[in-house]
Amino acid sequence: MTVHKTNKLRAAFVVLSFLALLWAMGLVSYAQQVPESVINEKKKTDAIVVLTGGSGRIDAGVNLLAKGRAARLFISGVAPSVNIAALIATDEPDRNALLANISTGTEAEDTPGNAVETAKWATNNDVNSIRLVTAAYHMPRALSELQYAMPGVEIIAHPVFPEQVKADWWRYPGTASLLAREYTKYLFSTMRMWLSVGASSEETHRNGAAPR
Repeated sequence: MTVHKTNKLRAAFVVLSFLALLWAMGLVSYAQQVPESVINEKKKTDAIVVLTGGSGRIDAGVNLLAKGRAARLFISGVAPSVNIAALIATDEPDRNALLANISTGTEAEDTPGNAVETAKWATNNDVNSIRLVTAAYHMPRALSELQYAMPGVEIIAHPVFPEQVKADWWRYPGTASLLAREYTKYLFSTMRMWLSVGASSEETHRNGAAPR
């Protein structure tokens, strides 16, 4: 191996090591953003929004609706085969009233899709504030996506805490792996939004500078 190739490999190793260090530091920062409790639990909003994809989320949303935290509930990313009525106990005294105030979206397949689907529903229903229900580890990315899709809407985070996801995540390989994947998705999501904003600004500048 020539000296030139050796130097190239060494430089590549240094760059990759530096990027890995940045990623690891970012992961720790992301983990610190994961909520540890529910705040503003009693504040009312126009609607409750549940993002499907994990245990306990729909139950939490229905429970909040039953408590009167909002007048309506929207569940995004529902599989067409899911029967929402089956999720509410038949002995629930306000069952029919609850069902009448639950709407579902079936088009979203991921978090960006949840954001777009929720934004459309919020616009069509004059919703200006929501209580967002999703897993705590998912909340930073979910908030980022929804705030981008619906900037004029107030969003209150209402995390749920799956038992298998541990607070001391670094001690548990399963939780650490989950957070690492979520953080990586968060990075790609942030990059996509930055690029989209940059492209929009450039297009606006071009249109504004165009001769009339």
